[in-house]
Amino acid sequence: MSGVKCTDNTPQPSMYTEREWIRIQEKEKKESKKQRKLILAAVLLFAATALLVFLVYYFVLRSHDYTLYRAYNRTDSSLGAGGSLLSDSIMEPFASDLCVVNGDVNINAISLSAYSAGLFDMNGRSTIYAKDVFARRSPASITKIMTALITLKYGNLDDIVTVTPIVKDIEFGSSVCDIKEGDVLSLRQLLYGMMIASGNDAAMMIAEHIGGSVENFVEMMNEEAAALGATGTHFTNPHGLTDSSHYTSVYDIYLMLNAALKYDTFQDIISRKNFYAEYTRQDGSSVAVTWESTNSYFTNAAERPDGITISGGKTGTTDDAGACLAIVAKDLYGNPYIAIILHSESKETLYPEMNQLLELIDS
Repeated sequence: MSGVKCTDNTPQPSMYTEREWIRIQEKEKKESKKQRKLILAAVLLFAATALLVFLVYYFVLRSHDYTLYRAYNRTDSSLGAGGSLLSDSIMEPFASDLCVVNGDVNINAISLSAYSAGLFDMNGRSTIYAKDVFARRSPASITKIMTALITLKYGNLDDIVTVTPIVKDIEFGSSVCDIKEGDVLSLRQLLYGMMIASGNDAAMMIAEHIGGSVENFVEMMNEEAAALGATGTHFTNPHGLTDSSHYTSVYDIYLMLNAALKYDTFQDIISRKNFYAEYTRQDGSSVAVTWESTNSYFTNAAERPDGITISGGKTGTTDDAGACLAIVAKDLYGNPYIAIILHSESKETLYPEMNQLLELIDS
């Protein structure tokens, strides 16, 4: 045994021979090595698990928070309105909360003389009726939905506004709030007057106040339309008086109205039958006026269908646009719908045709 050496400096117990003690130490080394391998395997398993959790979080969960730098844009030639809309995956972020339509829907259910019309189920995200909803039409004062949207998005309704000569730059005989140069009133009053009484003078004053000029404000309107995907739309003014380059479509109005309804103030405005305002003239005298709604459902000049509540909307009428109406309605259960008609023959045909459209709810 003189050639056998202990493998480390651990004292050899007297009960073991040198050879026995060496075997014991070698066995302990093997066990120690085995334990190190198990520990290493456990560490590697833990690291792999942590990496997997991180990858799931990063690519599955956190990805939902990413800004869509290339959100859906129908101006892209590869994403234009048509059959590709539903199949192109880049549209999904845009359309996830919207009713999507490719063409006429349920067109034989009713008979409308109106050029274009649509009925959209806001909760069900479905299109109940569609007639030429992408055709470009003159919208008349339906335009003011976008003017209101820009006002609510970028304006301060508590701003005090002094009326400038721009209020006169409108078509003679068109609908007005009858505000005068030098009048002092709030942006809120201008907004309510524009939407409820359909005041073109108020629309011009709003545009100048928020945009710095009417031209800049119209640019903001067109930029917002593009951002909403309303690519069948081009505005040249904030009120909707006739211009050959001023147009939109039923579907684009749906997009604008859907966006505007996200503002509680907008919902309040369109639900009102009238609005009382007090303001001052240039000479300091006071003015008290009640602006009445142009919506015949609110003036009792038109009856709504049974089981339907009219929550509000916007009217529009010019010779070129015909009679137009965009409304929000609710069924017996409070489910909201957007109904739009562009270019009905007259105000006398507009509301009966709108009732036909509304009767398709739950039919």
